[in-house]
Amino acid sequence: MFENSSAVTKDLGSTRGRNAAGRPGLTLAAVAVVQFMVSLDLSVVNVGLPRIEAGLGFGELGLTWVIHAYALTFGGLLMLGGKVADRYGHKRLLLIGLPLFGLASLAGGFAQEPGHLVAARAVQGVGAALLAPASMAVLISTFPSGRQRVRAFGVWSAMNASGAAFGVLIGGLLTQYAGWRWVMFVNVPMVAVALAVAWRGIAADRSAARRGRPDVAGAVLATGGAALLVFGVVRTDRHPWGSAVTLLTLAAAAALLAAFWYVERTTTRDPLIRLGLLANRSVAAANAYTLLLGAAMTSAFYFASLYLQGVLGAGPARTGVEFLPLALGVVAGSALAVRLGYRFAPRTLLIGGGLLTAAGFCWFGFISADGSFLADVLGPSIVAGLGIGICLAPATSAATAGVAPHETGSASGLLSSSRQIGASLGLAALGTVAHDRTGDAVTPAALSDGYALGLTVGGALLVAAVLIATVVLPRTSTASAARERPAPPPDAEPAGERFAPLGDAGPAGGGSGA
Repeated sequence: MFENSSAVTKDLGSTRGRNAAGRPGLTLAAVAVVQFMVSLDLSVVNVGLPRIEAGLGFGELGLTWVIHAYALTFGGLLMLGGKVADRYGHKRLLLIGLPLFGLASLAGGFAQEPGHLVAARAVQGVGAALLAPASMAVLISTFPSGRQRVRAFGVWSAMNASGAAFGVLIGGLLTQYAGWRWVMFVNVPMVAVALAVAWRGIAADRSAARRGRPDVAGAVLATGGAALLVFGVVRTDRHPWGSAVTLLTLAAAAALLAAFWYVERTTTRDPLIRLGLLANRSVAAANAYTLLLGAAMTSAFYFASLYLQGVLGAGPARTGVEFLPLALGVVAGSALAVRLGYRFAPRTLLIGGGLLTAAGFCWFGFISADGSFLADVLGPSIVAGLGIGICLAPATSAATAGVAPHETGSASGLLSSSRQIGASLGLAALGTVAHDRTGDAVTPAALSDGYALGLTVGGALLVAAVLIATVVLPRTSTASAARERPAPPPDAEPAGERFAPLGDAGPAGGGSGA
């Protein structure tokens, strides 16, 4: 009996030990599912918007908030999510954020009024703001260096990209054959799988030094300022730029964002973002680049979906299928970035990928009312998809280069925040540009002209992103960075290897330690 008890105790101890140590394969699987789901929800509703509008009685202005509500709460609270994850534990935040995301998805699927769906999308964004930085930090700690790290980030970037790209395909198929409510319900089984895998596979959280309470006031100011900015831009179709309503709204947004900056400089709490982090040239440039990429990419998905349905007359399912070349291009570009990452620095890949994406968006600018999928959509979809895929992982690498271990959650949250806020601001701004070109006309020619202009401006945003990467990111190569990196202290992990999966961008522009 005692022998059996000893065996049981030994088995329990080994099981707990495996759980404490974590399982890299299951950890990568959990992070991949989480990232796919979080990215999916930014685009999965796009194709279903016309049926959502008819089913719940949305007005034209309110319908865009189905996208904005998610992107703004996601982006505005991401930095707080990163800080909370660093303080309370990355696995713990994953296990809290997943049920929250799943319950919000259920509520959105059962929505009976426009406000119900917008509120559910906002809560989804809160859940995503907890999940994204925590999952990134888990990935970084599980795969600290070497080829396994490069492969892990390749999987992460592929899931990140394919979630956004395949979201249109999945949304189209679900909208046409199951109803628009399933674009919300689809998250529930993914949440269940991610919860089970994360519980068993991710290592237990290690105790971390607590530096003070998280800066909730800063998060509220940042989210409120961004939301007011988007609101002011979106409403310019009713209130001109020079009107009192628009000017007051934009002034209030500027005041909130200025207050956020002041709070971050003076707060006695643990600041939402340590402003010195942005003194790192690599971190600052990667976030500016990602903001512009998010603005152009989300707007392109939106305009292409409307063009296929509103001008070429495709149904939701066919529209989703016709997004496959773009989605597959993104996945192929992500895989290519992994191979190129062994030879080239992130700066080189960001420049090349950005130019390729800009070329694809500008090619999209030639769409016409009498066009077709093969002539007007297929070619630019492949080019833009490849470019987007090449950009994603190097941007992550650059944004975390030289960042201290205790700030990994904050740095990854800042990067994802830049992308999501860029998505919302870009859609608001480029949507306004397209609407100004179209005017009150609803003819196929007028609509295609507006969409084409929006897509072309998106290409211009990518050119600006490439200029930022060229001028601001340091000129380092994988080989030279390895030679020039100073030797770390005996008890420290090499920051460059830990936080730069696709070649070390180096701690350019000043350190990022506390």
